[in-house]
Amino acid sequence: MPRVLIADPLSPAAVQIFQERGVSADTKTGLSKDELIALIPAYDGLAVRSATKADKDVIAAAANLKVIGRAGIGVDNIDVGAATAAGVVVMNTPFGNSITTAEHAIALIFALARQLPAADASTQAGKWEKNRFMGVELYAKTLGLIGCGNIGSIVADRALGLKMRVIAYDPFLTPERAVEIGVEKVELDELLARADVISLHTPLTDKTRNILSREALAQTKPGVRIVNCARGGLVDEAALREALDNGHVGGAAFDVFTVEPARENPLFGAPNFIATPHLGASTLEAQENVALQVAEQMSDYLLTGAVSNALNSPSITAEEAPRLKPYVALAEKLGAFAGQMVDADLTAIDVAYLGQAAALNVKPLTAAALAGVLRPMLAEVNMVSAPGVAKARGITVSERRQEVSPVYDSVMRITVTSRSGERAFAGSVIGGLPRVVEVKGMELDAPFAPAMLYVNNLDRPGFIGAIGNLLGEQGVNIATFNLGRTASGGDAIALIGIDQGVDERFLARVRALPQVKEVRALRFG
Repeated sequence: MPRVLIADPLSPAAVQIFQERGVSADTKTGLSKDELIALIPAYDGLAVRSATKADKDVIAAAANLKVIGRAGIGVDNIDVGAATAAGVVVMNTPFGNSITTAEHAIALIFALARQLPAADASTQAGKWEKNRFMGVELYAKTLGLIGCGNIGSIVADRALGLKMRVIAYDPFLTPERAVEIGVEKVELDELLARADVISLHTPLTDKTRNILSREALAQTKPGVRIVNCARGGLVDEAALREALDNGHVGGAAFDVFTVEPARENPLFGAPNFIATPHLGASTLEAQENVALQVAEQMSDYLLTGAVSNALNSPSITAEEAPRLKPYVALAEKLGAFAGQMVDADLTAIDVAYLGQAAALNVKPLTAAALAGVLRPMLAEVNMVSAPGVAKARGITVSERRQEVSPVYDSVMRITVTSRSGERAFAGSVIGGLPRVVEVKGMELDAPFAPAMLYVNNLDRPGFIGAIGNLLGEQGVNIATFNLGRTASGGDAIALIGIDQGVDERFLARVRALPQVKEVRALRFG
């Protein structure tokens, strides 16, 4: 009988599910790291919420561990990389607390509009300052959503019921999906200029960190109210404090902070600022939902091998795994390439399989490709959740198979369609390793490196020397250098594997080269 250690409090109903399914579950909460390390070798599964830290030391000690289940969304307390290296599946429950989090955002919007916390404190102090707390109606006000996925769309639905106008900035929200849920899709600059209330519902990624920066806050309407129930780090807290102090921002309510637990924060004490201690998922219903989901998912995996909502493992049978493994790696990396090359308004993803790849079980490969495409903007997406995420945003996903491949035995081609047109990227497995074999219709043969530069340039003398000099001046070592072109003097691309990452200032210097049309820094984890 498999054994699971429940290291954070879960609903008794979750324990019952384990037992009914034939899994032995021991609840031992509040363990120190040393105590957890001493106990974990005896267990096949570890169920946690956010308190227990499943770091690399814990995972290294877990000789028999097969799965870690997180009752919730975020996995900051789990070393997913260490778990992957150890062959441990990491699961989360991404949809169990969506309604609860959306309702908390609506509650904070109401509290801001009517200054409820300050009015409550004043009244209970016996002051009766009726004229001090002049609120605003939400009726006919414009709510701007930054992020309109699962939670954001629920907030939109509730706000529309309040007769608010709802506009949304979300690069993955298609115009058709926007119409379906009753919101107006806009660019970020327009949202900042029009919104009376801004509510954030996007994951924290390199692209969304400080999405409400000092510059962005300066573009907002005077008196705007800002709500963040998503992730700390989406808003420049110091800049927001200044905007609250000078009155440009009329109020803010945060449930999440850059550093948590938030014992101190620049926003504390600011006028018309409301803070709650990460309560977005804190309802009885949400706690019950995520606990039941994690128990069901872990039991299924331990007893049957079925994988649900895994962040680091595809849905692949044991028989298929050895054959599909290199193609899964190709799909993820090629998808990540495509995802980093598309900035906004993604409407369609087409995955084509040519040659021997067409005969494979391509469902997990397509899921891996989708996760790769979406992950640059949605960090928490995984192979299992990626198809649902794409569907929720109205992104059309298609697969095609062709038995013949003209050059390589197997080719995978990912075509992404956005507002700016189509981009296609092809790859193959060569010698058991994924490689890029075509970009923009230009053939090349390039391995993936953790850090790479993509440069689209005119094929003219001096380019290679110029880019090499810039990298040398930056102290960046070149690992690989691969070229493709249409014809002599025509369009060309360079894929350069580098040993160190580069910043935006360096990219600006590359863009300034006379031959360069486009440059991007790429990361492949």
